[in-house]
Amino acid sequence: MKKNNLVVLSGSGISAESGISTFRGGNGLWDNVPVQEICTPEGWQRDPAKVLRFYNERRAQLKGCEPNDAHRIVAQLEENFNVCVVTQNVDNLHERAGSSRVLHLHGELTKVRPEDCYDYSDGFSEKYVMDIGYRPVAMGEKGGPHMRQLRPHIVWFGEAVPNLEKAAGLVALADILVIVGTSLQVYPAASLYQYAPSGCRIFLIDPDSALGGHIPGVTFINEVATAGMRRFKELITE
Repeated sequence: MKKNNLVVLSGSGISAESGISTFRGGNGLWDNVPVQEICTPEGWQRDPAKVLRFYNERRAQLKGCEPNDAHRIVAQLEENFNVCVVTQNVDNLHERAGSSRVLHLHGELTKVRPEDCYDYSDGFSEKYVMDIGYRPVAMGEKGGPHMRQLRPHIVWFGEAVPNLEKAAGLVALADILVIVGTSLQVYPAASLYQYAPSGCRIFLIDPDSALGGHIPGVTFINEVATAGMRRFKELITE
Protein backbone atom coordinates (compact mmCIF):
# COMPACT_ATOMS: atom_id res chain seq x y z
CA MET A 1 0.00 0.00 0.00
CA LYS A 2 1.37 3.37 -1.03
CA LYS A 3 2.13 5.68 1.87
CA ASN A 4 0.77 9.24 1.84
CA ASN A 5 3.28 12.06 1.62
CA LEU A 6 3.55 13.93 4.93
CA VAL A 7 5.62 17.11 5.01
CA VAL A 8 6.64 18.64 8.33
CA LEU A 9 7.53 22.33 8.25
CA SER A 10 9.29 22.99 11.54
CA GLY A 11 10.68 26.07 13.24
CA SER A 12 12.52 26.99 16.40
CA GLY A 13 9.51 26.29 18.62
CA ILE A 14 9.91 22.54 18.14
CA SER A 15 13.40 22.72 19.64
CA ALA A 16 12.54 25.18 22.43
CA GLU A 17 11.41 22.33 24.70
CA SER A 18 14.85 20.78 24.25
CA GLY A 19 16.40 23.89 25.76
CA ILE A 20 17.40 25.68 22.59
CA SER A 21 16.50 29.37 22.63
CA THR A 22 14.03 30.52 20.01
CA PHE A 23 15.06 33.33 17.68
CA ARG A 24 11.81 35.23 18.11
CA GLY A 25 9.53 35.81 21.06
CA GLY A 26 10.34 36.33 24.73
CA ASN A 27 13.91 35.63 25.79
CA GLY A 28 14.95 34.72 22.26
CA LEU A 29 18.56 34.82 21.15
CA TRP A 30 17.94 37.93 19.11
CA ASP A 31 16.55 39.80 22.10
CA ASN A 32 20.09 39.90 23.50
CA VAL A 33 22.31 40.08 20.41
CA PRO A 34 21.68 42.50 17.52
CA VAL A 35 20.88 40.53 14.37
CA GLN A 36 23.13 42.74 12.27
CA GLU A 37 26.17 41.76 14.32
CA ILE A 38 26.00 37.98 14.02
CA CYS A 39 23.46 37.02 11.34
CA THR A 40 24.40 39.10 8.30
CA PRO A 41 27.26 39.07 5.78
CA GLU A 42 28.03 42.64 6.89
CA GLY A 43 28.43 41.50 10.48
CA TRP A 44 30.83 38.82 9.33
CA GLN A 45 32.90 41.34 7.39
CA ARG A 46 33.04 43.71 10.38
CA ASP A 47 33.93 41.20 13.07
CA PRO A 48 34.27 37.56 12.00
CA ALA A 49 35.76 36.61 15.37
CA LYS A 50 32.60 37.76 17.15
CA VAL A 51 30.42 35.79 14.73
CA LEU A 52 32.53 32.67 15.23
CA ARG A 53 32.26 33.02 19.02
CA PHE A 54 28.49 33.31 18.81
CA TYR A 55 28.11 30.17 16.72
CA ASN A 56 30.73 28.30 18.75
CA GLU A 57 28.55 28.93 21.80
CA ARG A 58 25.43 27.78 19.96
CA ARG A 59 27.25 24.60 18.87
CA ALA A 60 28.37 23.88 22.43
CA GLN A 61 24.80 24.43 23.64
CA LEU A 62 23.45 22.04 21.03
CA LYS A 63 25.81 19.28 22.17
CA GLY A 64 24.09 19.25 25.56
CA CYS A 65 20.54 19.19 24.17
CA GLU A 66 18.45 16.14 23.33
CA PRO A 67 15.52 15.65 20.94
CA ASN A 68 12.13 15.95 22.62
CA ASP A 69 8.87 14.06 22.08
CA ALA A 70 7.91 16.31 19.16
CA HIS A 71 11.07 15.38 17.27
CA ARG A 72 10.60 11.72 18.15
CA ILE A 73 6.97 11.65 16.99
CA VAL A 74 7.99 13.17 13.65
CA ALA A 75 10.50 10.34 13.23
CA GLN A 76 7.97 7.69 14.29
CA LEU A 77 5.52 8.86 11.63
CA GLU A 78 7.84 7.33 9.01
CA GLU A 79 6.30 3.98 9.94
CA ASN A 80 3.02 4.96 8.29
CA PHE A 81 3.85 7.91 6.04
CA ASN A 82 6.41 9.05 3.51
CA VAL A 83 7.78 11.82 5.72
CA CYS A 84 9.91 14.78 4.64
CA VAL A 85 11.00 17.36 7.20
CA VAL A 86 11.60 20.88 5.96
CA THR A 87 13.08 22.80 8.84
CA GLN A 88 14.04 26.41 9.45
CA ASN A 89 16.19 25.17 12.32
CA VAL A 90 19.96 24.85 12.15
CA ASP A 91 20.15 22.22 14.91
CA ASN A 92 20.35 18.48 14.23
CA LEU A 93 17.65 17.30 16.63
CA HIS A 94 15.40 15.93 13.89
CA GLU A 95 18.24 13.73 12.65
CA ARG A 96 19.18 12.64 16.16
CA ALA A 97 15.56 11.68 16.80
CA GLY A 98 15.64 9.35 13.80
CA SER A 99 14.17 11.33 10.91
CA SER A 100 15.75 10.10 7.67
CA ARG A 101 14.78 12.92 5.28
CA VAL A 102 15.55 16.40 6.61
CA LEU A 103 15.99 19.49 4.44
CA HIS A 104 17.56 22.47 6.22
CA LEU A 105 16.49 25.81 4.80
CA HIS A 106 18.80 27.98 6.86
CA GLY A 107 21.91 25.84 7.08
CA GLU A 108 23.35 23.56 9.73
CA LEU A 109 25.08 24.55 12.92
CA THR A 110 27.46 21.58 12.93
CA LYS A 111 28.84 22.46 9.49
CA VAL A 112 31.22 25.12 8.18
CA ARG A 113 32.52 26.20 4.79
CA PRO A 114 35.13 28.54 3.31
CA GLU A 115 33.80 32.08 3.13
CA ASP A 116 34.18 32.22 -0.66
CA CYS A 117 32.31 28.97 -1.42
CA TYR A 118 28.67 27.86 -1.60
CA ASP A 119 27.37 30.87 -3.51
CA TYR A 120 26.11 31.78 -6.97
CA SER A 121 29.59 31.46 -8.46
CA ASP A 122 29.81 27.72 -7.73
CA GLY A 123 26.09 26.95 -7.96
CA PHE A 124 25.86 26.50 -4.18
CA SER A 125 27.99 23.40 -4.38
CA GLU A 126 28.49 21.60 -1.07
CA LYS A 127 31.87 20.26 -2.17
CA TYR A 128 33.72 22.23 0.49
CA VAL A 129 31.06 22.11 3.22
CA MET A 130 32.50 20.27 6.24
CA ASP A 131 30.78 18.62 9.20
CA ILE A 132 32.76 19.54 12.30
CA GLY A 133 30.38 18.21 14.93
CA TYR A 134 30.27 20.39 18.03
CA ARG A 135 33.82 21.69 18.14
CA PRO A 136 34.62 25.42 18.01
CA VAL A 137 36.06 27.16 14.95
CA ALA A 138 38.93 29.62 15.35
CA MET A 139 40.13 32.56 13.34
CA GLY A 140 42.83 31.32 11.00
CA GLU A 141 41.14 28.01 10.21
CA LYS A 142 40.92 27.92 6.45
CA GLY A 143 39.80 25.66 3.62
CA GLY A 144 38.63 25.43 0.04
CA PRO A 145 40.54 25.98 -3.20
CA HIS A 146 41.74 29.43 -2.14
CA MET A 147 42.32 28.65 1.55
CA ARG A 148 39.84 31.16 2.92
CA GLN A 149 38.56 31.54 6.48
CA LEU A 150 35.96 28.99 7.54
CA ARG A 151 32.55 30.46 8.35
CA PRO A 152 29.34 28.93 9.72
CA HIS A 153 27.28 27.02 7.15
CA ILE A 154 24.31 29.24 7.97
CA VAL A 155 22.02 31.26 5.73
CA TRP A 156 22.23 34.80 7.05
CA PHE A 157 19.86 37.68 6.44
CA GLY A 158 20.46 39.06 2.97
CA GLU A 159 21.74 35.73 1.62
CA ALA A 160 20.01 33.37 -0.81
CA VAL A 161 18.06 30.36 0.50
CA PRO A 162 19.33 27.70 -1.91
CA ASN A 163 17.03 24.91 -0.66
CA LEU A 164 13.85 26.96 -0.96
CA GLU A 165 12.90 25.67 -4.42
CA LYS A 166 13.47 22.07 -3.36
CA ALA A 167 11.32 22.67 -0.25
CA ALA A 168 8.51 24.13 -2.34
CA GLY A 169 8.64 21.05 -4.55
CA LEU A 170 8.24 18.77 -1.53
CA VAL A 171 5.27 20.77 -0.19
CA ALA A 172 3.67 20.66 -3.65
CA LEU A 173 3.54 16.85 -3.40
CA ALA A 174 2.15 16.73 0.14
CA ASP A 175 -1.01 14.89 1.09
CA ILE A 176 -0.63 16.19 4.64
CA LEU A 177 1.28 19.26 5.79
CA VAL A 178 1.95 19.98 9.45
CA ILE A 179 3.47 23.29 10.51
CA VAL A 180 4.99 23.17 13.97
CA GLY A 181 7.15 25.52 16.00
CA THR A 182 7.17 28.43 13.59
CA SER A 183 5.49 31.80 13.96
CA LEU A 184 5.28 32.14 10.16
CA GLN A 185 7.21 35.41 10.37
CA VAL A 186 10.49 34.42 8.71
CA TYR A 187 10.25 34.84 4.95
CA PRO A 188 10.56 33.34 2.43
CA ALA A 189 10.14 30.11 4.44
CA ALA A 190 6.84 31.33 5.91
CA SER A 191 5.22 31.24 2.48
CA LEU A 192 5.96 27.57 1.81
CA TYR A 193 2.53 26.35 2.89
CA GLN A 194 1.09 28.20 -0.11
CA TYR A 195 2.60 25.52 -2.36
CA ALA A 196 0.41 22.82 -0.82
CA PRO A 197 -1.86 21.25 -3.47
CA SER A 198 -5.63 21.34 -3.43
CA GLY A 199 -6.90 18.64 -1.12
CA CYS A 200 -3.82 18.65 1.10
CA ARG A 201 -4.76 18.51 4.79
CA ILE A 202 -2.95 21.30 6.63
CA PHE A 203 -2.34 21.38 10.37
CA LEU A 204 -0.85 24.25 12.36
CA ILE A 205 0.52 23.59 15.83
CA ASP A 206 1.21 26.70 17.90
CA PRO A 207 0.48 27.91 21.45
CA ASP A 208 -0.34 31.39 20.12
CA SER A 209 -4.07 31.34 19.49
CA ALA A 210 -3.77 34.45 17.31
CA LEU A 211 -2.24 32.30 14.57
CA GLY A 212 -5.30 30.07 14.37
CA GLY A 213 -6.96 31.94 11.51
CA HIS A 214 -3.77 32.72 9.63
CA ILE A 215 -4.23 29.98 7.02
CA PRO A 216 -7.70 29.35 5.51
CA GLY A 217 -8.92 25.79 5.98
CA VAL A 218 -6.22 24.86 8.47
CA THR A 219 -6.78 22.53 11.41
CA PHE A 220 -5.36 24.54 14.32
CA ILE A 221 -3.89 22.76 17.35
CA ASN A 222 -3.40 25.31 20.12
CA GLU A 223 -0.52 23.59 21.94
CA VAL A 224 3.24 23.68 22.34
CA ALA A 225 5.14 21.40 19.99
CA THR A 226 5.29 18.23 22.10
CA ALA A 227 1.62 18.22 23.12
CA GLY A 228 0.62 19.40 19.67
CA MET A 229 2.47 16.62 17.88
CA ARG A 230 0.85 14.05 20.18
CA ARG A 231 -2.56 15.42 19.26
CA PHE A 232 -1.65 15.58 15.57
CA LYS A 233 -0.60 11.93 15.59
CA GLU A 234 -3.93 10.99 17.15
CA LEU A 235 -5.88 12.95 14.53
CA ILE A 236 -4.19 11.40 11.50
CA THR A 237 -4.11 7.84 12.80
CA GLU A 238 -7.69 7.67 14.10
